Amino acid sequence: MKCELLAYKVSSTDGWTLEPAPGKRDWMDATGDKFAYRCLPLVMANQAGWVVGCPLNFSAVWNGKADKDAVTVRFPEGEGTNTGQIRSHFGSGILTISLPWLFRTSPGYGLWVRGPSNTVKDNMTALDGIVETDWAPYTFTMNWKIMRRNTEVFFKKGEPVAMLVPFALALPEAVEPSFRELDSDPVLKEDFFRFTARRSGNLEVLKAGREGEWAMDYMRGHLPDGTTISEHRKAFRLRRFV
Repeated sequence: MKCELLAYKVSSTDGWTLEPAPGKRDWMDATGDKFAYRCLPLVMANQAGWVVGCPLNFSAVWNGKADKDAVTVRFPEGEGTNTGQIRSHFGSGILTISLPWLFRTSPGYGLWVRGPSNTVKDNMTALDGIVETDWAPYTFTMNWKIMRRNTEVFFKKGEPVAMLVPFALALPEAVEPSFRELDSDPVLKEDFFRFTARRSGNLEVLKAGREGEWAMDYMRGHLPDGTTISEHRKAFRLRRFV
């Protein structure tokens, strides 16, 4: 079932970007032999949405108080046509970023609005929000919480400030969670113990410095007995806004 994601311009879009999220992260590039990319769940999560790029350079400082004026935002090159889009609105060290679009999705779908996945930013925590964009004629903001007082934080032009992840709004309540004993599924139990044996072998390979012998069954979409899963995904290929 297809889901439309429409972005209607409601204020200045100068400097803003809205693109499919990339699979790479700087900190993952910096790991030895880029080893972090062997974790497919990390790579998939990196790509699972669209990222909003910051329209300009700015910094912010929170003095530790709860009032709105406790956060000071500075724009070294000025705000230009983006005046008022980045400000202190809620107080308590929260920095509010007003996106210049009104988003709409197909019936039954909403947007999980969050910080860019697997992205670390010193002294800041992204605040998640879920928005019913299938009916609401309202815009929403992206918010970041400054954690330490009197410690300046910086955003660069083009840096991701938000990630938009569409999902079916009914899905969480449609899930029926339950506990099971592993013995109740003999095939799964056998596959699990094969996996644990191979994982132990991987750890020995790492200790011996023979990373090239690392077994990557999940990355390749293989069951422990070598069976290939045809539906296995290694990447998301999101469409660009047109």
